[in-house]
Amino acid sequence: MSYAVAASLQRAIFARLAGEAEIIEIVGPNIYDAVPAGTEPEVFVLIGEEAVRDRSTKTSDGAHHDFTVSVFADQHGFAGSKALAAIICDCLLGSDLMLDRGRVTGVWFRRARTRRGRAPDRRRIDLQFRAHVEDI
Repeated sequence: MSYAVAASLQRAIFARLAGEAEIIEIVGPNIYDAVPAGTEPEVFVLIGEEAVRDRSTKTSDGAHHDFTVSVFADQHGFAGSKALAAIICDCLLGSDLMLDRGRVTGVWFRRARTRRGRAPDRRRIDLQFRAHVEDI
């Protein structure tokens, strides 16, 4: 196992989210891998933390990448954020992520957590997924 496929996986996740018309209609170009400096957009998506574990076999090098995609929104409730989170889930779970190194053999939803952020109105939903990759 190696961490060599991680950057390729992140690029594929970004490309998939940035290529989804329903997501872009809501967040525009505001998909990041770090919280933007300065004034944050009203709504944005953050490709966040990742934990990787070896899942190699005798015949292939592989890994499980547990990664988080977060929705941040200045809203009074969670309804809009949850709708965007649902689109993100559908987008990632129903597609083939094309890597420039290796391949994804599966993507699964693991869990979600909703929470209130900075007062008065910031909302956050963390979606955790697992991708199994092989370095071929």
